[in-house]
Amino acid sequence: MNKVGIFIAARWRGANELLESLRDVLASQVEEVWQTSNWDDSPAQEQIEGTDCIICLGGDGSMLWAARAVVPHAVPIFGVNMGRLGFLAEIGPAELMDMLPRVLAGEGRVEERAMLQAQVPAWGQTFQALNDVVVGRSFAGRPVYLDVSVDGRRLAVYGSDAVIVATATGSTGYSLSAGGPILHPESRDLVLTPVAPHLAPARSLVLPGDAVVDLVLSAEEGATVSVDGQVNRSLESGDSVSVCRSPHVARFLRLSEPSDHYRILAERLEWQTGISPAKYPEMFDQKGAGPK
Repeated sequence: MNKVGIFIAARWRGANELLESLRDVLASQVEEVWQTSNWDDSPAQEQIEGTDCIICLGGDGSMLWAARAVVPHAVPIFGVNMGRLGFLAEIGPAELMDMLPRVLAGEGRVEERAMLQAQVPAWGQTFQALNDVVVGRSFAGRPVYLDVSVDGRRLAVYGSDAVIVATATGSTGYSLSAGGPILHPESRDLVLTPVAPHLAPARSLVLPGDAVVDLVLSAEEGATVSVDGQVNRSLESGDSVSVCRSPHVARFLRLSEPSDHYRILAERLEWQTGISPAKYPEMFDQKGAGPK
């Protein structure tokens, strides 16, 4: 690799110390190293051209920010989880220095994740999202009324806290907490999930990847559109948000095998916390190291 970018969320404990060690190693093996923090996108836009890899030090929020910041460039992102759950980052800070030689040697595979594209005609703007686009209420205690159509056909008028349009990546986020399904991370399908709907079906829908979802604010009260939970703007009555799959994808550099997704998912969601060698000896190897 000739050029490596570092995205850092400095608020995470230990991120700056890890950054110093990382830069020392990269300085001796890579021709050019640049960095930016998650409150300043300008270095990313200026330096991304010709970058071979992004190393992201932070939580899932930092990975979402990095994925949007590199669009439209096809640069893989290698995530180091400094946060809590870490669905998107593959390794922890203690593993970085051991794994770094493999990254710089070009090992691993690139996992492509679908992204969303959201357009707000009233603003003439387009937004990219990796997790989800959410249209929700602006005030506690008041539902937002959204006229929702799929591919030009009305689906429902939801009086709810919010309506979520999520990617497979976002299916383990807000949509999951609202009862939505979990999709395989490389699926191109979309998930439509209403949040606490009143007098309307509280069901998520899995939509094909080429579906177009239109959400029209149909009440006088205002609402907010949120992109990956990081870009938030107010909507007025009559405003519409059109969401479809983006022509761009997020690329994550992975050193694990694709089948490890289910193991990692179970670990992050703590599905196996009640399984122990003492309780279920038949499910563990002789050393009690883990499920067979």
